Amino acid sequence: MTTPQHAIGSGFGARSTTAEVLRGIDLTGKLALVTGGYSGLGLETVRALAGAGARVVVPARRRAAAEEALAGVDGVEVDDLDLADLDSVRGFAERFLASGRAIDLVINNAGIMACPETRVGPHGWEAQFATNHLGHYALVNRLWPALARDGGAPGARVVSVSSRGHQLSDIRWDDVHFEHGYDKWQAYGQAKTANVLFAVQLDTLGRDAGVRAFSVHPGEIFTDLVRHLAKEEMLAAGWIDEQGNLVDPGFKTPAQGAATQVWAATSPRLAGMGGVYCEDCEIAEPTPTGAPTGMGGLTSGVRPYATDPERAARLWALSAGLTGVDAFAPAA
Repeated sequence: MTTPQHAIGSGFGARSTTAEVLRGIDLTGKLALVTGGYSGLGLETVRALAGAGARVVVPARRRAAAEEALAGVDGVEVDDLDLADLDSVRGFAERFLASGRAIDLVINNAGIMACPETRVGPHGWEAQFATNHLGHYALVNRLWPALARDGGAPGARVVSVSSRGHQLSDIRWDDVHFEHGYDKWQAYGQAKTANVLFAVQLDTLGRDAGVRAFSVHPGEIFTDLVRHLAKEEMLAAGWIDEQGNLVDPGFKTPAQGAATQVWAATSPRLAGMGGVYCEDCEIAEPTPTGAPTGMGGLTSGVRPYATDPERAARLWALSAGLTGVDAFAPAA
């Protein structure tokens, strides 16, 4: 059943925290996987899930940094994973599957934003599309045996962390890797649109196996994600003052920013739902027709191109071709 892209009256809002959305929810016996779970929103997410009783696996590109950040958080384990390296993705998935454990929650939280033009892998893929989308696409497909449930019983949820930045660009079908002129914000926007479309198609393909998928915009939060932005850019955007202090009242705290992805992963209100984009701990509304575009025109809601089922299927096929991985491909 297709879930409408409309609010459901969750009872939560932009300032709700992880503690609030998890109140009364017991995750004892559940296993969660959180990429990038050792800084920013990822760290806040791991702390919240572990605090509710979940066992949390944190695959990390910087393992030593992850172990240091997560020291003292009970119920957490760290392993090696570089999302920009498909061999690393395969290695992590093989190690995890060998443990024989099932996964209940996946939060694809790791990502990079507005970085200088960077090429990764043997094919020189654009880094934001490769890391934010293709790495997560390959990871979830390789972990599919641990996610699917026999007989389609209610099972895992997969949360794809997108952004309001998806409004900056549809998928550039003719040049997804920006081989003909690079723009860091368009590249970010494309990757975030891909995160939404991934959840749409995964939900379509996975629901018969009990797996549902969501995408989320966490809000504006001042984390390490801004590391590639110059001070002048953040001043011009009105985020900080000359001393580097955060002054934009629209920014959330990390606990508020992580709340939407935790809500999407755990809320009983979302049982039997999926394939939708969420923000402020609620299913978002579509953006109005004719809404402005560009950095100055970002608004609440989700662009129709990011939830279009035909685009979602097309992106899935493109991603399968690029990565050589597709858990749903017919057996040879």
